[in-house]
Amino acid sequence: MGVYWPLAGEPDLSAAYSELTHAGLRLALPVVMEKDAPLAFAEWTPGEPMIPDQAGVQVPAQLRFIDCPPALLIPCLGFDTEAYRLGYGGGYYDRTLARQPRPHTLGIAYSSQLAVFAHGQYDVPLDVIVTEISDVT
Repeated sequence: MGVYWPLAGEPDLSAAYSELTHAGLRLALPVVMEKDAPLAFAEWTPGEPMIPDQAGVQVPAQLRFIDCPPALLIPCLGFDTEAYRLGYGGGYYDRTLARQPRPHTLGIAYSSQLAVFAHGQYDVPLDVIVTEISDVT
């Protein structure tokens, strides 16, 4: 399962990642390899050493790349009722979701981040977005 390391304003699920590992799930973190490209994914175990990637996001110090996981938890800085998300504007998740096979997606947001915004030509909606209140899409 693809998880994420939270940036400012993104919901922090890191406390749950150890529980997912103990439940037998193999976790991976996204890695920015180059600008304007899909994300790569590196296998990760909670507690292992981390370093910043090219975008300044924490990734495993020892990168063990794997194929894109079949399911991704994706952080949202904003979202709408059609399951589109706002992020930091790099388009990395949209490029990743445009590839086939497309992974299942679960957006993670705060309910206060519900917004109205225009969708770009390359924006890809998520399957479901959940907040601290409930499934909202």
